[in-house]
Amino acid sequence: MAEIEQGDVCYTFEAAIEMAAQMENEGFRSYLAALRLVKDKAAREIFKDAALDELEHKHQLEKWLVEGQMKGGGELQKPVPTMNLDYVLAKRELRPDSDAREALAYAIHLEKGSIEFYQKMSRGCEGAPMAALFKQMLADETRHLQSLEDLYECHFMAEN
Repeated sequence: MAEIEQGDVCYTFEAAIEMAAQMENEGFRSYLAALRLVKDKAAREIFKDAALDELEHKHQLEKWLVEGQMKGGGELQKPVPTMNLDYVLAKRELRPDSDAREALAYAIHLEKGSIEFYQKMSRGCEGAPMAALFKQMLADETRHLQSLEDLYECHFMAEN
């Protein structure tokens, strides 16, 4: 995603959607590679669910690309607050023996990257028609992150 590193920029509708679809596909490929690598059943389930979420996002983006505009969806969803566990969880390389805890940490870091992408795109496109699209995708990504963090908290935080 080096092309986004140049600052908050808005692209044409088509270019913006293409970039977002590519980012979602990269996330899908990362989860697929993780799914193929790890043996732990719970870790595999985490990666399977996350991969399917990425596919759903990519499909929605490509549908908007085909239609030439955003359709449906109705009211804009708002991003949800997250715990920012990515700051306390080490980002580690996965191994075949990685467990559910490591899988959740890995997924949390990937989702945080998606959130940063959509934050940057929505800021760069403020006032443009596709800003709403990126805000919608940002809201979806924050919900995914919140769900991963909740799962981590439920199973691995000290007070539980």
